[in-house]
Amino acid sequence: MAKIAPSILSADFVNLERDIHNIEENGADWVHVDVMDGLFVPNISIGIPVVQALRRVTDLPLDVHLMIERPIRYVEQFVRAGADWLTIHIEADQPQNTLEALDKIRALGCKAAVSLKPRTPAEAALPYLTKCDMVLVMTVEPGFGGQSFMADMMEKVRFLRTTLDRVNPECRIEVDGGVDAVTQAVCKQNGADVLVTGSAYFKAADRAAFVKTVQS
Repeated sequence: MAKIAPSILSADFVNLERDIHNIEENGADWVHVDVMDGLFVPNISIGIPVVQALRRVTDLPLDVHLMIERPIRYVEQFVRAGADWLTIHIEADQPQNTLEALDKIRALGCKAAVSLKPRTPAEAALPYLTKCDMVLVMTVEPGFGGQSFMADMMEKVRFLRTTLDRVNPECRIEVDGGVDAVTQAVCKQNGADVLVTGSAYFKAADRAAFVKTVQS
């Protein structure tokens, strides 16, 4: 059974607490939180104070995705703010700092993950797989919601699932970008077991039914 993590990037920020409770009421598994710094990606979103606020209003796992330069500088703050899962991009720093950041995240009791942009080959994740609880494959260019799903990223998902089954079988694979009622199926077929969905969830006529479709 797959997990669904609606992304609050597509929520109504004026009514964010309401939308978080709506995610809970509709049976979703996690809350996906996109953090952008305007440098690593061409957009600026939310930061540590919002994660702290979210932690106060929900018991759902907070799946925090750092799209920021040199994330090692902030991983401790995000864990202490309430992240349950913390994802960093392997393109965002030097390999040694990425390895150190993953160790720090796990030492603080948080689940650690790495993410790959669409143009980053799956092989680039190999040095980090034994230190990860999850690998996030981007199926759009990170930075903005509402983009079209890149089906050619499924080859990357398959490669990572096959490799992880050998070196770290408990590690999850998450897909983020363009996941909807149609594309969710191909993600699961290729080995993904956590699906991030933003626009498709918040625009669904029946959000609870959409959640069940993704989870099934």
